[in-house]
Amino acid sequence: MAAAALLRPRAGSGGAEAVWRAQRRQRSTFDVVVVGAGIVGLASARELVRRHPSLAFAVLEKEQELAHHQSGHNSGVIHSGIYYTPGSLKAKLCVEGAALCYEYCDQKGIPYKQCGKLIVAVEQDEIPRLKALYKRGLQNNVPGLKLIGTKEIQAKEPFCRGLMALDSPYTGIVNYKQVAQAYAADFQEAGGTIFTDFEVTNMEMAKESSSESEDGLKYPVIVRNSKGEEIYCRHIVTCAGLYSDRLSEISGCSPEPRIVPFRGDYLVLKPEKSYMVKGNIYPVPNPRFPFLGFHFTPRMDGSVWLGPNAVLAFKREGYKLFDFNTGDFLDAVSYRGLWKLVLRNMSYGVNEMYRACFLSAQVKQLQKFIPEVTVNDVLRGPSGVRAQALDSDGNLVDDFVFDGGSGDIGSRILHVRNAPSPAATSSLAIAKMIADEVKQRFEL
Repeated sequence: MAAAALLRPRAGSGGAEAVWRAQRRQRSTFDVVVVGAGIVGLASARELVRRHPSLAFAVLEKEQELAHHQSGHNSGVIHSGIYYTPGSLKAKLCVEGAALCYEYCDQKGIPYKQCGKLIVAVEQDEIPRLKALYKRGLQNNVPGLKLIGTKEIQAKEPFCRGLMALDSPYTGIVNYKQVAQAYAADFQEAGGTIFTDFEVTNMEMAKESSSESEDGLKYPVIVRNSKGEEIYCRHIVTCAGLYSDRLSEISGCSPEPRIVPFRGDYLVLKPEKSYMVKGNIYPVPNPRFPFLGFHFTPRMDGSVWLGPNAVLAFKREGYKLFDFNTGDFLDAVSYRGLWKLVLRNMSYGVNEMYRACFLSAQVKQLQKFIPEVTVNDVLRGPSGVRAQALDSDGNLVDDFVFDGGSGDIGSRILHVRNAPSPAATSSLAIAKMIADEVKQRFEL
């Protein structure tokens, strides 16, 4: 495409269609611009326009379609809020967000399945950790939790073996790309504008002497894309996922926490073997390791995903094993925080890389839970890339981070620096918090 495109509303939205046609005739000034059309950016834009219907809002997305990266490459699980530290934003927003997600899907007719989840202990030394998870889930007000034994595990998952499990009946699955597209439709129907193929490369204050001096006074921030096209606005909210640190640097704000991309590769059960898994089956997380480990995830299309692993991606949007970008690679390996993380988790990292290369090694992990699974029952499946925020000491930034800056432009920007899993589950709750923050910071 030669220029940024205005995303057309879906058919049947008469009022939104008229607005879209008017906007097409050249509208480039907005009160608030949201950068990033993933599920968090779209949910936030939707919440903002609903709260402030008299203001003009736009969403800028560098791809030609919405929810193209993390929001369209995830497991699709509606998490219940078990794992997260009591009192943390992750815990609060996940429990609230899951309830809002189910309610929204019911309102919009978006299909989902509340298929539940078992967190299964297969070794004796995992049982104390499982019981601690149960207590944590109760503290987080997760509904319906209970500990079950071997017979109850097999009643729920006939092919699964385990000593004890934490049963979470409130966990579900949904197609988050469909949810994100519904958010976008709501946003447009409320008068919002979405520009696709608009890769933001610069943000700066308008010069008072410019020919656009009137706009420069009312809309003092210029957002420019890779083609030199400009949009004027009063305030910016960035929800850029894998590029959140780079957009922060572009705007003159702090480069930390830094984003280091980790690729997760899934296997898929062959269709004729999908009967082996009814709901989500997860391992008991090991606190010594930074990621959850292999799990079984049914999908809305009837398939079953297995995994993922977690290996360093050599490209921020690199979904294939050999995808490589020199700048992304050097950016990651030159960061001291990554090396500190690697040195602390060397054996874990080596094992993950080994499993990424050898199918049998991944299947061996799965056989701890379903012994009947063999190499012949699985295929290599899709991959996703996780935007993992790291601090300079090599610590995974585990909670949501919101950031701004000082000076003329920094004070007009709110950066959503880290929106980790379960951000998709929590998206509507996160959007409420972002809208509160925007109102307070920008005095809308």
